[in-house]
Amino acid sequence: MNTDHTAHTSHTPKIVGTVWGLLVLNTLGSAGAKTIVPLPRSLIQMVTMGALVAAFTLALMVNLRLRIRASAYVFLLTMLLVESVISSANLESGFGALFRCFRLALFVGTLWLLSRWWDGSLTFVRHHIRMYFLVLGSVAAGAVASPGAAMPDLYGGRLVGALWPLTPPQIGQYAAVIIGLTALLVLDHRTDRTSAVVVIVPSLVLLALTHTRTATLGLLIGLALAIGSLILTSAAARRFFVRAVLCATVAAVGFASALQAWFLRGQSQENFTSLTGRAKVWHALLTAPRTTSEYLFGVGLGDKSFGGLPIDNSWLAVYNEQGMIGIGLVAAIIIVLGGVALLRPPSLSRACAIFLISYCAIASYTEAGLGDASPYLLHLAVAASLLATPAPATPLPTPHVPRQRRPRWARRSEVS
Repeated sequence: MNTDHTAHTSHTPKIVGTVWGLLVLNTLGSAGAKTIVPLPRSLIQMVTMGALVAAFTLALMVNLRLRIRASAYVFLLTMLLVESVISSANLESGFGALFRCFRLALFVGTLWLLSRWWDGSLTFVRHHIRMYFLVLGSVAAGAVASPGAAMPDLYGGRLVGALWPLTPPQIGQYAAVIIGLTALLVLDHRTDRTSAVVVIVPSLVLLALTHTRTATLGLLIGLALAIGSLILTSAAARRFFVRAVLCATVAAVGFASALQAWFLRGQSQENFTSLTGRAKVWHALLTAPRTTSEYLFGVGLGDKSFGGLPIDNSWLAVYNEQGMIGIGLVAAIIIVLGGVALLRPPSLSRACAIFLISYCAIASYTEAGLGDASPYLLHLAVAASLLATPAPATPLPTPHVPRQRRPRWARRSEVS
């Protein structure tokens, strides 16, 4: 396997977009609300795992010479994979832990194969927006086909996936990410306003219907940081920032009660302060006795739950499954990507990367996923592709022209 620095071309094969879509499909998960047409969980898992195998196979076919680019992000993910295999080898979490390690290995391997086309361009941003917009399209179609199934009482009337089992936080995450990325593209005139409206407006509606606070805060804070990185060099960014502040102020004053009701989602003060019961699970996890091995390496990859309840915190989920070593590796991923983003000169690629990194960091407090194959790792992979430096163009070799031998009579005539 060789690291490709010179053979990289600016043209990205179309099949790469297909591979990215299959990775997105794999990370949708199999748990969620009841769908209009009941889908057995085994069937969903077969589809998602098959998508990952297909993604790896296609990535290998399009990169048969195994040309990769050096990537600190994928290298740290590889180290996290090794640590996960070590923690899962004792089967404390059952054979399912080894299967999850195999899944993570295919996921990381596919990213290595795709890294050949990470050149700081917006290619993967567009793939990302396109694929998640299709996912949100299925959510909207489910809501139109069966509003009752799409907003069930089980989830407090929040929007869920009625065609594919998606939870409100998942839908909110996908909507927030493509809203933020599309807004940045419009800001730098990389897409027309009509296309942006088609993406942003429906996504905002879906985000509002999910009542997902984490996604909303991640979107607002992430966009503020991303646009802030452009303020010194972009007049459009400065105008957008001023208008956004004015609109936010007017909304906060004029719709304060409505915003508060949306934010609280009808919860009691106790339920709100305990983060919808998450704090109780976190306390139980942190106070549970652990051996030295479990403290350092964790108990192996699992379903991100403790005592039968979801952990809903990336750092505590990693602590439980991959231990303190896993936390160190995940922290290194965020720090390295954030540090590289800060060192890059202002640009749209840098702004998009800052948005994705900050969104993932904010969401990690109430959502799990940074330690295993998940949409969050795909978001960070896009950020890594944006922060990669373009490979230097390979100069075309000068063809060798053989020296022509002149006949003897010609040389004699010149002398004479």
